[in-house]
Amino acid sequence: MAEVINMPRLSDTMEEGTVATWLKSVGDKVEEGDILAEIETDKATMEFESFNEGVLLHIGIEEGQTAKVDTLLAIIGEEGEDISGLLTGDASAKEEETSTSDSSDSEDNAEATAEDDTQEDTSSDVPEGVIVVTMPRLSDTMEEGTVATWLKSVGDMVEEGDILAEIETDKATMEFESFQSGTLLHIGINEGETAKVDALLAIIGPEGTDVSGVIKSGGAPAKSAPKKEEKKEEKKEAPKASKENTTSAPKAAAPAKATTTTSTNGGRIFVSPLAKKIAEEKGINLAQVKGTGENGRIVKSDVENFTPSAGGSVQQFVATGEESFEEIENSQMRKAIARGLGKSKFTAPHYYLNVEFNMENMMSFRKQFNTQPDTKVSFNDMIIKATSIALKQHPQVNSQWFDDKMRLNHHVHIGVAVAVPDGLVVPVVEFANEKSLQQINAEVKTLAGKARDKKLTIPEMEGSTFTISNLGMFGITDFTSIINQPNSAILSVGAIVEKPVVKNGQLAVGHTMKLTLACDHRTVDGATGAQFLQTLKTYIENPVLMLA
Repeated sequence: MAEVINMPRLSDTMEEGTVATWLKSVGDKVEEGDILAEIETDKATMEFESFNEGVLLHIGIEEGQTAKVDTLLAIIGEEGEDISGLLTGDASAKEEETSTSDSSDSEDNAEATAEDDTQEDTSSDVPEGVIVVTMPRLSDTMEEGTVATWLKSVGDMVEEGDILAEIETDKATMEFESFQSGTLLHIGINEGETAKVDALLAIIGPEGTDVSGVIKSGGAPAKSAPKKEEKKEEKKEAPKASKENTTSAPKAAAPAKATTTTSTNGGRIFVSPLAKKIAEEKGINLAQVKGTGENGRIVKSDVENFTPSAGGSVQQFVATGEESFEEIENSQMRKAIARGLGKSKFTAPHYYLNVEFNMENMMSFRKQFNTQPDTKVSFNDMIIKATSIALKQHPQVNSQWFDDKMRLNHHVHIGVAVAVPDGLVVPVVEFANEKSLQQINAEVKTLAGKARDKKLTIPEMEGSTFTISNLGMFGITDFTSIINQPNSAILSVGAIVEKPVVKNGQLAVGHTMKLTLACDHRTVDGATGAQFLQTLKTYIENPVLMLA
């Protein structure tokens, strides 16, 4: 089906445009993104891209002709498609416009003075030198736009040609340049907000200017009212564009998809506004840059990938290698982990307490303990035992948070994080405080083996009141973990490291271990968490007490 392309509004103040050059002819194949024409606005000469694919069936505005915004510019459709109905409708619209214009001439003349007075009164609301920037129509079908990113902040100095913001339209996300210089005094549409075309986007003017009146009026005086002398000039026909003057350097480009055209001794250069800005900042001669964009256009990456050579010329880096990737469907385990940890991180107010314990006594204790026949406990087993005893004395840390209540557990079930190929599982050592080191060791080995063989049962992974995650065996010295809800805390255990320590006022070689306690502030206050760690320190640094 044929698509009607209208004269776009390529700047916030554009009322009409002149077709400087057609880059496609009737009958030509048009791809999405192809440059249709170069259009002169009140700000600059810009390239206008097609957002449609098909054959160019009709040109409505010839080279050198000027037309109002939204006037029929072209029609794109299937080859041989009948567009007589669209052309008839356009002709009727022009006749109606002419008739309306003629019948209102006398009325316009009679009211001209009144209009001038009204415009002068309106302009008084806009302080001198202040420019109101409105949401531009960046495509022929755009009705509203969303500000994706502001590249300037209120108070920043703005130069003509600076990129103010990235704006999402119904077609694409485009960079929007400033056609004025001054200070950004006000932002009317915040990032992520959507507004209609012509809505107040920003206000630029002299630093310190009071624009509260303009803001209050919603930016109604979008631009300073023209003086009476200027009004006569506006009625003059826009100068006919020639192919020579289309290559002159424009004042500034408009949206991201629009391309600045500059001329050099070697011919025209097509460059995106952002690429041009970066090149100017780096002092790069665009004539020496090879563009990789549509029709040889120079884009941001082309400029960033160039560097001056020893001789002062510009040389392009040649990309090597081949991009590759593979996509792996998320397993049910991975999805469950993502849901659980995501919920915990974004609903529980985490805070972290860091401690460093002296491990000399624990190392000696373990060495001696493992001299017993058929006994080989790990540091992790000893930490589980010490933690479970300390939790028994601090039920607030051994608690769980629910939407309507808090549960203080008087039993201690320790969840032990185990890494498996698909992610992470947490089997549970029940009543850990009541079990011996040998029992804990045997149970953890059994549960970890079943976890890696994917043979853990649901009951073996449920009911934990506290969790321990140990990455010390990987050489990690300290880290933080996400709480395994509904638990209120999780202990992160790092590696034992040899380092200088102070003993009896003397520097000596010692062994320490760092632990981090992540707490849910809804159930565990800072002092409560600190008191728990003090108790844990007692058992870690004096492990013989665990046997009492």
